[in-house]
Amino acid sequence: MATLSTHRTTSKFGTLPVFLTTISTILGAILFLRFGYAVGHQGFAGAIGIILLGHMVTIPTAMAVAEIATNQKVQGGGAYFIISRSFGLNIGSAIGITLYLSQAISVAFYVIAFSEAFDPLIRFLHYEINTPMIDKRWIGIFSMSILGILILTRGANIGMKALYFVVGLLFTSLLFFFLGKPTDSEHVIEFNIHIRNPDSFFYVFMIIFPAFTGLVAGLGLSGDLRNPSRSIPRGTLLATMCGFVVYVLVAYKLAASASPQELASDQMIMEKISLWGPIIPIGLAAASLSSALGSIMVAPRTLQAMSYDTVFPGSKLNTWLAKGKEKDNEPTNAGLVTTIIAFVFVAFGDIDFVARIISMFFMVTYGVICLISLLEHFAADPSYRPTFKSKWYLSLLGAVTSFWLMFKMNAPYALLSLIIMTGIYISLSGSNKKEKGLVNLFRGVVFQMSRQLQILAQRADREDLNEHWRPFTICISQDTFMRRSAFDVLRWISLKYGFGTYIHYIKGFLTEKTNTESKAVLNKLLHLAAGSKNRVYLDTIISPSYTSAIAQVIQLSGISGKGNNMILFEFSQSNPESLTEALSTHEILYATGFDLCILSTSYKGFGYKKQIHIWIQPDDFDNANLMILLGYIILGHPEWKEGIINIYVLYQPSQAERKRDELQKLIKEGRLPISMGNISMVSASEEKTNRQVIGKTSLDADLTIIGFGHEQLRNEGYKTYTDYDKLGNILFVSANTKKEIK
Repeated sequence: MATLSTHRTTSKFGTLPVFLTTISTILGAILFLRFGYAVGHQGFAGAIGIILLGHMVTIPTAMAVAEIATNQKVQGGGAYFIISRSFGLNIGSAIGITLYLSQAISVAFYVIAFSEAFDPLIRFLHYEINTPMIDKRWIGIFSMSILGILILTRGANIGMKALYFVVGLLFTSLLFFFLGKPTDSEHVIEFNIHIRNPDSFFYVFMIIFPAFTGLVAGLGLSGDLRNPSRSIPRGTLLATMCGFVVYVLVAYKLAASASPQELASDQMIMEKISLWGPIIPIGLAAASLSSALGSIMVAPRTLQAMSYDTVFPGSKLNTWLAKGKEKDNEPTNAGLVTTIIAFVFVAFGDIDFVARIISMFFMVTYGVICLISLLEHFAADPSYRPTFKSKWYLSLLGAVTSFWLMFKMNAPYALLSLIIMTGIYISLSGSNKKEKGLVNLFRGVVFQMSRQLQILAQRADREDLNEHWRPFTICISQDTFMRRSAFDVLRWISLKYGFGTYIHYIKGFLTEKTNTESKAVLNKLLHLAAGSKNRVYLDTIISPSYTSAIAQVIQLSGISGKGNNMILFEFSQSNPESLTEALSTHEILYATGFDLCILSTSYKGFGYKKQIHIWIQPDDFDNANLMILLGYIILGHPEWKEGIINIYVLYQPSQAERKRDELQKLIKEGRLPISMGNISMVSASEEKTNRQVIGKTSLDADLTIIGFGHEQLRNEGYKTYTDYDKLGNILFVSANTKKEIK
């Protein structure tokens, strides 16, 4: 980003110029030329609806812009500078380019409207003196030439001096209008009538909306203000509210002074109502000229500010556009480009056509500004500290209303506008990857939402966890880069139904060296995990021993906002002794309420992920439900979509029927997708041990789930998990308490 400043060398303006620039753009050509059309086609009530709907976009946007403007020191570039410095160059540029086009085309719009002010004179010359009918486009082109020459040679100073004069004429013409009388002395005031077969509400709204788009005009003077963070909010909000009041009063006066037919057919109807008719064309000329001046002062500054930030391709182009006068840095080249764009649209000469284009450009710009403001409210970025505070719900209202209105006005154009802005953002993000963007903003929003949800989950969780059990599983492994089986089990368990935290253990004391190592390991873990479908939280821990690491981890809260309730260890079947250190903590684990899972990995791995065998032995009273639930949860992962669960019940001959009935009831009440045809009753054999029976039956299983008890582990240690050499991967499960399947 360039370090050149867009701040003027002589910043001398206060709040009044911001107000005048904004109000002169708001009370512009639409007020004089098309507001009678709106009242005629929609009636007084419909016109008020248009005013209210328009301000449902502009007032939230004005509040958002005022808030953003007080977040930091403001320099030249108006809305673009404010947004890009608060939310990053990528977001600011995407909005800035669209905003600039809106401002540049607005110049043409107001010049066309200015030429309309000569309509009474043209008609008088043609009908009274028999001169040829003059094409108003030539007046527009001539006016645009004069305006362009003035702004390129004299800059904002001449524009501001002229602004005081034309705003005075504008309010004088409005005063004469309000003092005027109805066109017909017998006119009956009816506020709810309109012409037959009127234009649709949203078509009329699209024509009228440019009347409300002046709120960002004053921002373009940010580089010329003594105290922008004070003048911008005050001037912008005051002008927006003043414009709202004037438009309501004008709608009332029009409805009370002329019939719908007169309002709809005569664009200069205000001339007939006014106390002195000629003041209305003069006021129209003043309003159009003041709006054109406001826009042509603002647009080049927006373009210049973007050029300083090298938004456009090519250093030569950016340098040329950023060039300003030595004395006051007036944007001469940016002004030239703006003048050329305005000339093109002036040549069209159709005020309604240009109005529709402006409406769409401004609507998408305002919608995005409100959306960004809304996201910033929820992101709670410590660097975002505005002195003026808006409300998040106002930004939400502005964003939703903007995007809804875009599609109501013209859905294809709305879609095209959003695609263009998205394309600009993606293009800029690709070339400015280090700049802040929507990803950072959304990351902040997600962080805040996650934080709030975690707190709410913790505070609201008063139910018995056994009644609404789900796995909050943590896995600690020092063999992450040797075997990935434990990580696979964790991601299967946590994808849909639970939460998983995988921690890589680094042996040692916390030093600068081990801390650097842990960061490198975490980056490696994130890279490895990116290639699999998972929702596992990854981390590392540095501790002098594996047992101390386990003791530390089980005291931590889980990422869910609740504590963890299950721990997963893993070992290779060829080295069961490696479990000794982990199993030395089993008394602590049981005391703290953890369910314990031990994954035994073999050279077979998880095979084709087709069959899960669950073995329920006579002593598995507490384990059975947890084993079945885990099998069901694992089966829910897409990698096991073609898998099935087979349950094998080891029983004593005298208990066969009772065990089968209990299991059938459990599966039916638990609504588990396990058919009774997949349940096999296996009689315990006197000649063979249970391990031998399991080993023979589940030889081809892709995952075998076997239960074990606390006393068994205490007596046998790691040998609890041995003598299953011929099987594939085995998940040994021990429930701390019995889980209810509901």
